[in-house]
Order: sequence, then structure tokens, then C-alpha cells
Amino acid sequence: MVTLIFDKAATEFGRDDHPEQPARLINTQAYLLDKHPEWVWMKPRSATPEEILRAHRPELLERLRRPMDFDPDTPYYPAIDEHARRAAGAAIAAVDLALGGREGFSLMRPPGHHASATKAMGFCYLNSIAIAAEYALAMGCERVAIWDFDAHHGNGTEEIVSTNKRIRFASVHEYPGYPGTGNISYGNAFNFPVLPGTTSEEHIAAANQALDRAFQFNPDLLLVSAGFDAFIEDPLTDMNLEVEDFAGFGKRLREIGLPTAAILEGGYSRQLPILVEAFLAAWAG
Repeated sequence: MVTLIFDKAATEFGRDDHPEQPARLINTQAYLLDKHPEWVWMKPRSATPEEILRAHRPELLERLRRPMDFDPDTPYYPAIDEHARRAAGAAIAAVDLALGGREGFSLMRPPGHHASATKAMGFCYLNSIAIAAEYALAMGCERVAIWDFDAHHGNGTEEIVSTNKRIRFASVHEYPGYPGTGNISYGNAFNFPVLPGTTSEEHIAAANQALDRAFQFNPDLLLVSAGFDAFIEDPLTDMNLEVEDFAGFGKRLREIGLPTAAILEGGYSRQLPILVEAFLAAWAG
């Protein structure tokens, strides 16, 4: 049975003219409650400064409190530091669930995988998945793998974990495309770029290669940056995945059987609730 980690506060900031908007969560929560009344919901705590500073520099925390936009895509919102800390805390809660033998999915915003150790960018303010990976190591995991199937390369995650030999990062993403990284593999970072317009069959093959690379690391825990913007109707990308392809990702996680925690990253189409449900239902079996 899936446990959804959610806080209504994550819907209380943002703009309706921005792709990363409150409706993403509002609509998804309502859809999941209707489709799966048996699923469990829990409220996260906020990540502590100590937990955040395993992945980020202090100057980023200071910058999050300054009322200035970070870039044209990444606006400043009042209390954005608190919202980002809450999202990171939800990712940590998903880790705790996974280590306890349960499927946990963080249905929170803002997303995180573009945020670097020192910089907010690409709709992201703190890197929740990197914070969660470092937390898992601190909790006793020897090795942690990250599988990122968001359509955009998780450049921030890669940068943060690239020097930690106990973490492996594996990503499938559109390239060329934002943020312009992820075309090479190095060290513990394995990238599987796919061209815009790639067929779903080729894309799924690359995604499976990325997951295999993560699995081959023999991790104690698998973390998933679950972005749904490779969907054929997503307004920000030129990819061709369908609903059943995201269900296939969930099915593979169930077949692998590793302790796994997943967090919401991107996904900007109106079909996001259906995509998330397909992924989670297949993962839960």
C-alpha cells in the first residue's frame, strides 16, 4: 500500500501563469483520494538545517530569504525557504518509509533536482533528492542510488552527489534541452540522453538502461526523481511517453524489489494526476 506524503501548505504559494503551479498538487491529490481511498496520507516535517547542509552551502539558505527572483524561471515567493524545507522533509519521510519496508511517495512542491549546492534554478530551490540521499547515508545506508526519469537532466543532483562514491546517479532525459547538461557520463554519474521526438520505445529502453545502472550499484536504497514531463502532451518538452509507460516504470520498481522512495519532480500537463496514479498503482501492485 502506498503512503502519500503531502501538506496542503505546498499548494499555498505560486502563480497560475507559471508551469510549476499549485494546481499540480491540488488536482493530483483530489484524483488520488478519489481513485484510492485506501491509500495512506501523512504530513511531513521540515528538513533541519543540519540535514540541508549535508547537500547545500549556507549561502544558499541565506539567499532563499532574500526577496529577489533567482532567474526568469525561478521566482521568489514569500517563505519559499520554508516551502522548500518542507519538500525536503517529505523526501526524508519517504526514505524512512522505504527503510521500514513501505512505498512512500512525496507529493510535494517545489521540485528540487535542478538546485545545486549553491544555487536555486529551474523551478527548484533546495535539492530534496540529494538531501534525502545524504540523510539515508547518515542513517546507516552504505550505498544509495538515484534514478531520475524527469524529462530534464537533474544537473543539481549530479553536481551535489558527483564526488560521493557512496551515491550513484543515473538519469534519462531529453537532450538537447534544459538545462543543457547530461550529455556525458563520468565518475558515479550515468547519463542516458534521448533526442527530442525520440520514440517511446527508444526512450523506455534508455530509461531501463539508467535503472539497470542504478541497480548494478547494489544499493541499500533506491531514490527516484519522478518527473512526468516526458509525457507526450507536456507543454515544456518534446517527448512521446504515454500513460502506460509511466505505469511501466512503477512495475519495474516493484519487480526490482529494492527499498525505494520516490518524490515528485516535474510534470506540467493537465494529465499529471493520471500519470502519477498510473505510476504509483503499478509500483504498489
